[in-house]
Amino acid sequence: MAETSDFKAQPPEGIDAIGASSEGASLYQLIREDIIEGRLAANERLVVTDLARRHGTSTNPVREALQLLRGEGFVTFVPNRGARVRPIDQDFVRDIYEIGVLIEPALTRWFVNMATVEDIAELERIQGLIEENNFADTFRHSELDTAFHTVMYQRHYNRHAAELWWKHREVLRAVSRRFNFTLARRAAILSEHRELIAHVKAGNANEAGELIARHVEGSGRHILEHMRARNAARAG
Repeated sequence: MAETSDFKAQPPEGIDAIGASSEGASLYQLIREDIIEGRLAANERLVVTDLARRHGTSTNPVREALQLLRGEGFVTFVPNRGARVRPIDQDFVRDIYEIGVLIEPALTRWFVNMATVEDIAELERIQGLIEENNFADTFRHSELDTAFHTVMYQRHYNRHAAELWWKHREVLRAVSRRFNFTLARRAAILSEHRELIAHVKAGNANEAGELIARHVEGSGRHILEHMRARNAARAG
């Protein structure tokens, strides 16, 4: 099996993974991680000069990073009060995955009607790597799983929809890193991917769309269940 570092999922062609200068992108990653991990608390004010001082940079890359985080929903801007950390709570995750349930079936149906033999072969190749890894390396699984879905969405004519899918996918991936897959979720992912490939081969666009809706909802609910359990443990 290849090393994890040998495989890195990439966004659909024409979509910048970050959309920022190298310094702004680096700060975006650092601040986003601080928000997800709770080092920056919910509703905490984000002062540009303080963040620039903390990270040893100028204020422009910080402003750039905050605008990117605003676009993803991690940061809110209130008039006359500046930027604040948005709570990464169950409502946030629910809103993100529910949008996916609406968007991804349409992207999937289009793909089924346009899929080539090469597309199907690539889905099967990536799925083979997913099954070979079998969740042993969760980071590698995340990269492979993202690549699997990117095959289906990367050529869609609606670049705004593809970009929205990518950005929301990255948000959920970042949040889900805190949690392990349950055995039931692992089994569902593997079986649903295989069923999806079968629908693509058969040209069953509507069935594939219905399946991907269940697949996305299952992923979102899995994260929510972990969040509820974590919050209950903290409260108890």
